[in-house]
Amino acid sequence: MADKCPLKQMTTQEVAEHNTNKSAWIIIGNKVFDVTKFLDEHPGGCEVLLEQAGQDGTEAFEDVGHSTDARQMRDEYLVGEIVEAFSIVCQ
Repeated sequence: MADKCPLKQMTTQEVAEHNTNKSAWIIIGNKVFDVTKFLDEHPGGCEVLLEQAGQDGTEAFEDVGHSTDARQMRDEYLVGEIVEAFSIVCQ
């Protein structure tokens, strides 16, 4: 059985650049989803997704109470995971 490829690691700053209908990425639970191709198919309308594009939409996603099917569908758009950017301070 082959191992899954590791998810691409991204920062919130990278995701923030994808906030339009041409490129819409949303963070849900520290995972990054490219929902661009799903905008026109979303039952709640594309506006709902675009309001969260480029940012953390975890609370909005969970508040709706999505079904298991919706969660599985969401996972088809997984493109990465959020990592905290850090810097090394020299003294």
